Amino acid sequence: MGGEVTKVIELVGHSDHSWEDAVRAAVKEAARTLRGINGVEVMNWTGQVNAQGEITGYRANVHVAFKVEH
Repeated sequence: MGGEVTKVIELVGHSDHSWEDAVRAAVKEAARTLRGINGVEVMNWTGQVNAQGEITGYRANVHVAFKVEH
């Protein structure tokens, strides 16, 4: 059997600047220990808001997919 298997893990990225940076942070951290990352799916966007109604923190829940090595 020569099929390929992909595993998916969920991570939460954090950023002080944007949701896009939060996604990048999650993928970058995953890449430190995982080989063969081949996809990312953003599942949820959340943020922190201060008393003045300004967004002060960004979070992104992401699914990171990578090839399972045999």
